Amino acid sequence: MPEQLVFAMEVFLNGLMAGVLYALVALGFVLIYKASGIFNYAQGVMALFAALTLVGIMEGQVPFAHLINAMLGTEIHHFGWHVPGVLAILFTMAVMVGLAWIVNTLIFRHLVNQEPIILFMATIGLAYFLEGFGDIMWGADIKKLDVGLPQGINLWIDETTFNIFDYGFFIDNLDIVATVVAALLVCALVIFAQYTKQGRAMRAVADDHQAALSVGISLNFIWVMVWSVAGFVALVAGIMWGTKSGVQFSLSLIALKALPVLMLGGFTSIPGAIVGGLIIGVGEKLFEFGFGPMLGGATENWFAYVLALIFLVFRPQGLFGEKIIERV
Repeated sequence: MPEQLVFAMEVFLNGLMAGVLYALVALGFVLIYKASGIFNYAQGVMALFAALTLVGIMEGQVPFAHLINAMLGTEIHHFGWHVPGVLAILFTMAVMVGLAWIVNTLIFRHLVNQEPIILFMATIGLAYFLEGFGDIMWGADIKKLDVGLPQGINLWIDETTFNIFDYGFFIDNLDIVATVVAALLVCALVIFAQYTKQGRAMRAVADDHQAALSVGISLNFIWVMVWSVAGFVALVAGIMWGTKSGVQFSLSLIALKALPVLMLGGFTSIPGAIVGGLIIGVGEKLFEFGFGPMLGGATENWFAYVLALIFLVFRPQGLFGEKIIERV
């Protein structure tokens, strides 16, 4: 088999793994958009905040330590204990549920039936607030996240591919775990959205707030529920990305890569978020492999957005999005 084809196969597999991580972030956007019609600009910052909180809890860090020390002249930074990863994840999930309740109570319950642009601007404000709040609460230094997920090259794949192609594929164990977790998460969310009472209520709220209220659906409950689920998705994405590249404030920028994923898959489709993520992940890796050297490299920085622009021109609702026709 030609050497270039073997290299392309390895690039393809790594692209699939990267696409799953993009899709994890896009899932949070889809969930909130389906439930409330809100494009949540803060989803990437939620992933950052969840990862910061998880690391802080695991390491026994004192919240707002820098602020407390500056005000009181103390030197307190840690409680002196460490929390196991599984328990810390549960505590972090409780924090994200509390955040969902606060966001709904203080912001979105006052914006029911407002124009989409107003809701969108509210999420932009929320994003910048959470980023600053996370900085004050946990500090701005780069943190290492280790919850016990396997990392490094998968030796079985390396040995198997070497026996077949005389070339071992480098596939990260963390990417394999992320793929399995994302697949299970998508299946669970599809079942929840399509076959449960709460899922149907979620779709009803997205269609018309007032009509949903008139049939007895509680907007407060639905919005807290969906923001909590989006917070869980953000936590999973934060764990994967934080473990892969460290917990740092650039982690919030992964939301920008989720935008082309949404444009391809559709803002209202949970499976579309996964398919869109895989297309972006594979496409940018293969494009960099095939054309990057001729174009000066770094094509991964813009390929996804060009592809999304093409989709916007010819199919603006995405591959799986619902085509909405308004009668006037």
